[in-house]
Amino acid sequence: MTPTPPHPLKTAAWLLDHAQDADSQGNVRVLDCRYALSDPLVGRIAFLAGHVPGAVYADLETDLSGPVQPGGAGGRHPLPDLDVLAGWLGRVGIGNDSVVVCYDDPSTGQGFYAARAWWLLRWLGHTQVFVLDGGWPAWQAAGGAVSTDDATHAPTTFTPRVQPGMVAGAQDVQTRAPGTVLIDSRAPARYRGEVEPIDRKAGHIPGAVNRDWSGVLDGAGHWRSPEVLGVHLNAGNAPTITYCGSGVSATPNLLARELAGVPLGPDNRLYAGSWSDWISDPTRPVGVGAED
Repeated sequence: MTPTPPHPLKTAAWLLDHAQDADSQGNVRVLDCRYALSDPLVGRIAFLAGHVPGAVYADLETDLSGPVQPGGAGGRHPLPDLDVLAGWLGRVGIGNDSVVVCYDDPSTGQGFYAARAWWLLRWLGHTQVFVLDGGWPAWQAAGGAVSTDDATHAPTTFTPRVQPGMVAGAQDVQTRAPGTVLIDSRAPARYRGEVEPIDRKAGHIPGAVNRDWSGVLDGAGHWRSPEVLGVHLNAGNAPTITYCGSGVSATPNLLARELAGVPLGPDNRLYAGSWSDWISDPTRPVGVGAED
């Protein structure tokens, strides 16, 4: 049985106190997850310009996703192959005893990549994984050191303990039990089908309600209180399946749901392929307009 996960956030003050463990032979490992869908090189360039000492760069496309399949099944950012992901984690020095802190840069308006890394590690059964509250700006504001060195940690072995109850597929969405809340995490205009800048078809999965992922953060990029997050999600204790365009920006809503009291699992699942997987089958219905 997987242990009960701890609180999923760490503060910049905590990371400052444990910086030596991250930049030496300690068991803290830091993943820099900065990225931009509009320019895949932005995050890596930012990492090279300066990062938390000891951090390893985690690329959304090459490290935190699998290859896109012909026809689009699995979505634009498919889940990585388990052995490939576990092998990468081991090579960068993350083992089953590591404490992993993931960060991105919420000031860019795309502060959801760290939550993707957090979710993936939790899917692998790793409970000692956290998101840095406030991300890179919080680290800088706290006076954290900035490094341009490439961190090298001793390779280790990461053994997955996969949690299948955290994942939903298209069939699970179609046959979801009455009372299950289907959450669309994209911007309202995309949900309503008024615009679609990325995928080849606009709209949403019929029956879904819209909870824009950006509502989980305040103006400074910090996570809102559990009470505010509960209001944002407006799902109570009902089981939820959450999706977005490709299974990335949905993950902040999954983390928010855990903060609000419903941990990842059968009652708090990610539709991993999300909208881009849904529309890969032309027989699946599409909704437009608002449903809530």
